[in-house]
Formats: sequence, C-alpha cells, structure tokens
Amino acid sequence: MKNTSGPIIYIDDDVDDRLIFKEVVESFGLNNQLIFFDNGQQFLDFIHVSKVQPLLIVCDINMPVMNGFELRKAIMEDDSLKKKSIPFIFYTTSINSKEIDLAYELTVQGYFKKASAIDEIRSTLRMIIDYWCVCRHPNN
Repeated sequence: MKNTSGPIIYIDDDVDDRLIFKEVVESFGLNNQLIFFDNGQQFLDFIHVSKVQPLLIVCDINMPVMNGFELRKAIMEDDSLKKKSIPFIFYTTSINSKEIDLAYELTVQGYFKKASAIDEIRSTLRMIIDYWCVCRHPNN
C-alpha cells in the first residue's frame, strides 16, 4: 500500500508563504492533512512524539531557531527519523550553488525555487506532490 494519505509537512516561518502553500495545495482536492511548522525544531519536537508517517516534508532554508539545513542534518543523524525515509525537499527563495551543493550533500530529494506567480507556484507544487504520490520509496 502506497503512503499517499500521509500528511504533507510544510516548514516555513513566513506566514504569507504558508497561506499561499495552504491555498494552492488545498485547491488540488487532496485528502492529505497539511501540517505547518515555523522552524525545524518545532517539526522535530512533533515528529518524535507523533506516530504519523508524512507523505512529504517541504522545507524552507532560512528560518530562526533551526534552519532547513540544520533540520536535515538532525534527521539524517537520528536513526529512527532516517529510517522513516520521509521525502524531504527544499522549497526556498535562496538559490545559490553553494546551498544547492550542501542540500544534495545532505541527500535531499529536491531543491525548488519559490516562484512569485501563482500559476508557477501551483504548477511546481502539483508536480512535487504528484511525483511523491507515485514514487516508490521505503515508506510506501
């Protein structure tokens, strides 16, 4: 059974970006719960006590408390979280080659630039979610 019903996690401290993400993803008519966090530490606190198996983590890079890179490192250093094999992608305004290289050194499954046009946002998020709904990986 594929895990297409797990929640979609969105980690970003920008309230406007969270609202746009919510509006766009809800427009797809999916049954997946959307769960939002302001930073990586909030997500870690949640996932350590939760029994949910997320479909996908969509994460910004630049956040207070624990940024996206620190979160990805923490996940990869935690055997129980690493074993969950939750697809992890960066969705950020920060596009530079050093950060892209670091992201892939941390074995992320994607790195996407946040668009400003709603049609491009919708297209990108639809593609990402559709891909992970059909992709075979250890948690499905």
